[in-house]
Amino acid sequence: MSGTHKKLGARHKARKRAVDFLFEAEARDLDPVDLATERAELSGKDDSVAPVAPYTVTVVTGVAENLDRLDEVISSHLQDWTLERLPAVDRAILRIAVWELFHATDVPPVVAVDEAVELAKQLSTDESPGFVNGILGQVVLVASQVRSAAAATSRRAETAGGESNDARS
Repeated sequence: MSGTHKKLGARHKARKRAVDFLFEAEARDLDPVDLATERAELSGKDDSVAPVAPYTVTVVTGVAENLDRLDEVISSHLQDWTLERLPAVDRAILRIAVWELFHATDVPPVVAVDEAVELAKQLSTDESPGFVNGILGQVVLVASQVRSAAAATSRRAETAGGESNDARS
């Protein structure tokens, strides 16, 4: 990677791999979590398969478990477009970024947006970075309320003394 003027961190590489898995799973009609998990296991046995970072599996699982909600949020911010009409790679990038904005409390919102724009520059069309930035700029405005509501819900579940049941989809 000499020649890259900006050092891309482990999380960036993990997100890029998550985009790859989401893209491949959609194209091949596979479960993205199974795909990521199988590749992670395979990489332990076969040196020709690149290792899969734990954060990649976390992101793919998070996107898969929240897919309907993520797609609903993205769709609500698309003007004169449908999610289905977007390039598949843009769909994957947006899903990851919106998942991070809503659920990855250790990722500052500006980082989630910047990373998505960077991935769009690397992987998609010339129009995609601006498009992704525009959509996420709107989603950021609601993300803090979503995070706060989620935190309040999990606190209520913990103080109720029972285990929170997160199996609903």
